Formats: sequence, C-alpha cells, structure tokens
Amino acid sequence: MSIETIGSAVDECVYVSSDDPLTRPLFAELEEEYDTRYGDMLDEPASVELNRYPHSAFERPEGAFLLILRSGEPVAGGGYMRHSTDTAELKRIWTHHAHRQQGLAQRVVRELEAEATRAGYRHLYLTTGPLQPEAQHLYLRLGYEPLYDLNDPPTEVGLHAFRKSLRSRT
Repeated sequence: MSIETIGSAVDECVYVSSDDPLTRPLFAELEEEYDTRYGDMLDEPASVELNRYPHSAFERPEGAFLLILRSGEPVAGGGYMRHSTDTAELKRIWTHHAHRQQGLAQRVVRELEAEATRAGYRHLYLTTGPLQPEAQHLYLRLGYEPLYDLNDPPTEVGLHAFRKSLRSRT
C-alpha cells in the first residue's frame, strides 16, 4: 500500500478483492461507458464482458486488483489476471469520470506493472476497444507495443492488443 497527498486529498493504493463493495463504482461506470460508447456495435451488453471472469481470477498469487482511494472513495483502479505462464493480462483499468486527466490511470498501470513483476510475471498483455483512443494513447505512452498496425482504421482493427516486457523492471 502507498499513500500520496494530492492537495488536501489523500490518495491511497489498496489491493482488494474484485468483488469488494469498494469496486462497485468502477464496475458500474465501466458498464455505462462501454454501453454508451459501443452501443449496438457489440454482440452483448457490457455487463457480460465485465462478468466474464470470476473474481478469483484477480486474486493473488496469479492476479491482483487495485483501487486508488481519495479520502476513502475509489477514484481509479484495475487489475490483472494470469494470461499465460509468464504473462499477466491487465483488465478493467478505470478512472472515475470526475477525476480524469490527473494521471491516475497511469499510476494504476504503473502500480500493476510493479505488482505483476513482484509476482514473477515477465510480460503484460491487454486489449482495449477501437472507440477508446485515450486508452490507446495511454498504453503507447507507457511503452506498450501495439500488436496491430497503428495506420489501420480503429474499427477495422477490432480489439487493440498491446504487450510489454517487464524484464527491465526486475
């Protein structure tokens, strides 16, 4: 756990179960955002995707789920789960709509990278959707390698997959 003071607010990184009551705002806002952004483009409602993996997939030692709490309230979070023997997959990276553009998503990703490294993973993998350019820019800025041609139209690519080696962080 780490604690950082932002102005008069206190930010605290905590690891929780993905079904902890503190995660409810994260999942509710992700569901609304996915349904709003993608509408009929997806074959299923966002709630199906958000419930695709059991909470146990995000439990240690193979996974982890992080929240950043500001003055006790969740403002950002996300987790990782096992993708393969040496690769973890980032999932559910989120920042509350009222707290965006403050570097919180970057902080979540960096903390999850460090935790995955401590857990023995050597690589990270993730996917994001074609209508989430801010997420794509975040991962590129953080050194993730796109597994698709950046020149292709986003909706033709479909899921935008990325990977990153953690070896240099050990």
